[in-house]
Amino acid sequence: MAEVPDEDKNPDDDFQDMIREILSGGSGVDPSKLAGAAGLPSDPASLQAMMMQFQRAMQQSSDGGINWDVSMEQAVQIGRKDAVSITPADRAQFDQAFHIAELWLADVTTISSLTNTPRTMSRAEWSKATMPLWTQLAEPVANSISDALTTVLKEQAPEQLQDMIGQATRMIKGVGGTMFAMQLGQVVGQLSTEVVSGGDVGIPLLDDDAALVPQNVAAFGDGLDIPADQVQLYLAVRELAHARLFRHARWLRLHVISSITAFARGIRIDTSAIEELASGFDPSNPEELREAMTNGSLIPPKTDEQLAALERLETTLALIEGWVDVVTAEATTRLPKAGAVAETVRRRRATGGPAEQAFATLVGLELRPRRLREAAAMWRTVTDAVGPGARDALWQHPDLVPTSADIDDPAALVGRLEATERGEAPEPDEFDVALEDLLRAEGGSSSTTADDGERENTDGESGDDSGTETDRPSDDPPAVP
Repeated sequence: MAEVPDEDKNPDDDFQDMIREILSGGSGVDPSKLAGAAGLPSDPASLQAMMMQFQRAMQQSSDGGINWDVSMEQAVQIGRKDAVSITPADRAQFDQAFHIAELWLADVTTISSLTNTPRTMSRAEWSKATMPLWTQLAEPVANSISDALTTVLKEQAPEQLQDMIGQATRMIKGVGGTMFAMQLGQVVGQLSTEVVSGGDVGIPLLDDDAALVPQNVAAFGDGLDIPADQVQLYLAVRELAHARLFRHARWLRLHVISSITAFARGIRIDTSAIEELASGFDPSNPEELREAMTNGSLIPPKTDEQLAALERLETTLALIEGWVDVVTAEATTRLPKAGAVAETVRRRRATGGPAEQAFATLVGLELRPRRLREAAAMWRTVTDAVGPGARDALWQHPDLVPTSADIDDPAALVGRLEATERGEAPEPDEFDVALEDLLRAEGGSSSTTADDGERENTDGESGDDSGTETDRPSDDPPAVP
């Protein structure tokens, strides 16, 4: 029988062929194009490694969940490419930088030192150490994309294929989840070639640890005309200040992570974009799926609730980074080129690297706070007015941490802190006034009830002791006329 010309072929036949290919165990996908969809090179060695990772991930995600091991493998593989080993001389040099940084920080902050020894990391080690948190942040979005993909594919399937597509749903969901996991591994692996430390992106990727990546520190200093030891020392001070803060404020890491995951769980995938993708999806060209996942087109505009949550998160991140900036500037006053390094850090942070921008489109969240300069100015004002002790004490509890209003009006915050130092009661805010009114109302109601009981006793319902009560000496003070 003659082959049906492409132009006369029913689009449903393509969809049916794809489903049957999946159900029969075939891939139905060109490996080189799948590599392109995952953002990987298409050379034979990379293709073989990628296909092995993909097949293993699909087998291990048979329960419909996402196997994040593929993300780790991708990130470590990228981190090892063009890696420069850390020599004993390198470790000794960075250990010395950390030691001096500890001494300098002791002069400018009351927050105590770390209990864990700061360390140096390779790019691959950084990927391994930080991947658990990256997957925690990305999982809600990955699940949303996978669920939306299977839902729309079921809706797009012809009626005669509904039974077949139902059987393939788990497999299709696994494909979407695995593609997302591979793309996340690509992003984190690229990040490992850009970051200089554990706290470089602003969020607490390492728990109670401080670390520098020597290969990236060297790349950071290239072209700055600044001695390498000064760059290392400045970055060591910044990293220790960041890690110290999160160790001191134990609640802070959980607060930041839970805020980010709550924001991510609120993301709902744009099903209309998925439908448009599915209607013209070519299974031999997965590049379309990768492009849709990484350009942010599947994530609709943020809701009002998300915008409010994002504003609160940005305020917290700005307060953290602003405090680190101020403490680092004070600790490095003896460093001749501190200002030049600080300006490079500010420019770099304002733009973000390519991998950080990729994470923003992948998860829908930018990690750079917009109000950093204002927050740093607030911390400087507080430090000048009340000193580092009162400033650092604000991190002891979430209720004490400055708010967005305090960033706008540092003078009001300073006034409250100075009043507290003088032992004066703080001015009541709206919440305090409302609480006081509520307690006063409840107290008045209780007093009325007590008075009614006393009247009943006076009317002769007080019991057998009523006749002798007035003969007893009273412990109460005499009434004032």
